[in-house]
Amino acid sequence: MAFLRCEAVRWVDDEPQPGLVEVRFADAHQQQWAFVDKWPIFTGDDLTPDSDYPVEVRLLCDILTADTTTDRLTISVAPWGLESLDGRVEFEVGVDQLTMG
Repeated sequence: MAFLRCEAVRWVDDEPQPGLVEVRFADAHQQQWAFVDKWPIFTGDDLTPDSDYPVEVRLLCDILTADTTTDRLTISVAPWGLESLDGRVEFEVGVDQLTMG
């Protein structure tokens, strides 16, 4: 399993339960992407409205392609049915942005 390192930047709402958070990351081109979903989707510590944001979290992803000459990967965040606020599910990221586990 591969996980993308991200940051939960704020608590969005208590509803629907168990609560929504906004999570961001920068891709290999330094473009910022944001997601809003229930906090358990993003592995890491339990998040609450009172958490000390930003909080490092991880997002389950699939590796679609790898470019060994540039150390970049194309990933999909579709395993959880997640998409960015812009509707994207595939991103190019650096190898160092992923953890395995």
